[in-house]
Amino acid sequence: MDYIFKAIGILGVILISVGIMKRDEIKEDFYFILGSLCLEFYSFYLRDLIFMILQIIVLSSALYEFIKLKKQKAK
Repeated sequence: MDYIFKAIGILGVILISVGIMKRDEIKEDFYFILGSLCLEFYSFYLRDLIFMILQIIVLSSALYEFIKLKKQKAK
């Protein structure tokens, strides 16, 4: 069962890495959101409070920017 949580953590790192390489800011934020969710899930499994807080901050800022860019694009 341990390997499932590690696979989710690895997927999160891969998604964030893909997001870094994207030129489109909306796609970049989308990958950051997905990757952060995976890493947040993994940090809960590890019960690592510092990692949980970090992922909440990364996820919140990526969500904020994603919503802001979507609103700007809609104008």
